[in-house]
Parts: sequence; structure tokens; C-alpha cells
Amino acid sequence: MLDRFARRLIDPPLNALARRLARAGATANGVTAAGLAASLGCALCAANAQDGWAIALLALSRLADGLDGALARLTAKTDFGGYADIVADFVFYGAVPLAFAWRDASDATAAAALLFAFYVNGASFLAYAALAEKRGLSSAAQGEKSFYFAAGLAEGTETILAFLAMLLVPSWFSPIAWGFAGLCLIGAAARVAGAARAFRDQPPSA
Repeated sequence: MLDRFARRLIDPPLNALARRLARAGATANGVTAAGLAASLGCALCAANAQDGWAIALLALSRLADGLDGALARLTAKTDFGGYADIVADFVFYGAVPLAFAWRDASDATAAAALLFAFYVNGASFLAYAALAEKRGLSSAAQGEKSFYFAAGLAEGTETILAFLAMLLVPSWFSPIAWGFAGLCLIGAAARVAGAARAFRDQPPSA
């Protein structure tokens, strides 16, 4: 929900930094790999209650997540690059709740609920993208993407803010996780309803 507004603020500095990286010979896939490593490092630090390091690595991983797309648009966009980017995002989304379940067993049920909500939300998101691609639909509301990006109630910006709150106040993990899981499920339900309107009465394309 907040992504389209956040992009207006972050895109200009990201594009400027991407131009510098392009001149230095950096590749979008290399930035994606660096962001994935930072995401896993964030989760590892969170699991071991090294919250300061986890926050720093979270910021680094999300910076890389924004930079890889900007860099790809300046150099060479590939289908694999878009694929790797979404896989890296889902690794990040799954690793942080898992880290908190590992850190404190009393948070495991809330972490499992959040992972379930991410699973349902991701399924509704990717299935929508697949059908939109099949029908030749496009959208640039969330910025230029490698596939159709169906907006939801809880998107990347909200997820980052939720994870940041968990790391700043770990004792609040369970209520934050339950609340965010609810938002994800509401957003997924809305996306399914949107898919019913968009696709129900249209025959499949050849």
C-alpha cells in the first residue's frame, strides 16, 4: 500500500547510485546476490539476538533490493534477473520470522502464522502475475517490474517496517507478527477478489 509513495522518495537517489555502480562495472545480478547474503546475515544476527547488526544488514539488503532493478534498467534487463530478485525477496521474508522462532520458542506459533500468511499472500501475488502475463496485462503503478505487480494491503515497505519494529523491540514480536499476518491475509483475500473480477469472465488466451 505504501510502496508507490515510497518509490517517489527513494527512486531518484537509487537511480543516481545505480549510475555510479554501472560506471564501475557492477552487475544487477551481483547486487541481487549481495542483497541475498545481507538478508541471510540479518536473519542469522536476529536469531542470535545481535539486533544492531541485524538492523544494519536489513537496511543493506533492502538497499540492494532497490538497486538491482535500477541497475538492470541502466545495463541489461534479463528474465533471470527478475526471477532471482523475487526469489531473494521471498528468502528474506521467510528467514526473518524463522530467525525469531529459533531465537525464542515462545514466539514460534506467531512466526508460523506469519509464514503461513506470507505463503498465502505470495501464492495470490504470483498466480495473479502469471495470469496477467498470459493475458498481456501490464502495470507500472509500483514502478517498472519484470512481471505484473498486483498491489496489496501489506507490501514491501510495510514488511520492512514490521521487521524493523520486531528488531527494535523483540519482546513485541508475537503481537506484531499476528497483526501483520492478519494484514497479509486480508490483502490476499482482496487480491483473490480482484482476480475473480479480472479473469472470471474472460476465456483463456490461445
